[in-house]
Amino acid sequence: MISLYRQAADELVSVFDRLDEKEVDRAVEAIANARHVAVFGGGREGLQIRGFAMRLFHLGRSVSVVGDMTTPHLGAGDLFLVTCGPGEISTAVALVGVAKAAGAKVLVITAQPDGRVPRMADEVLVLPAQTMADDQGETVSILPMGSVFEGCLFLLFEAMVLKLKNRLGISAEAMRANHTNLE
Repeated sequence: MISLYRQAADELVSVFDRLDEKEVDRAVEAIANARHVAVFGGGREGLQIRGFAMRLFHLGRSVSVVGDMTTPHLGAGDLFLVTCGPGEISTAVALVGVAKAAGAKVLVITAQPDGRVPRMADEVLVLPAQTMADDQGETVSILPMGSVFEGCLFLLFEAMVLKLKNRLGISAEAMRANHTNLE
């Protein structure tokens, strides 16, 4: 009998078998070329993107998490990176509208590319995983609701960090030097 761990891990791996690496590389380039990156994700997606923001900071990038009082005004040359697995949440719709009106470029990571939020974006990275938009029926994950998408976000972001590290020529030592000493 396959363990729950193996079954869950296999489901995550199957998502990456369907991932378009060209979309990932375009997203990495957008981040590398941005003057500033502001990130947003709702719920558990928000937890994953906060971890990614931390790694972007370790890479020496100018980055902020929307909702934090130190998030600067976005404009031309900036990137607004949004995770919106199900394709639409009202907060993301509003924030993307504000970012675009200010002249920032918008990159959306989603499982539902036909959703309202990805349709508003300049760039879309499709992470083809189950979200709450499609978590019912006979062929669903053993993991509840949007857990497959959220788990895949973690792995996607770690791979993107490695690509950015190479693209920007950042050493492991430089990343470590950017880690806080206030823990």
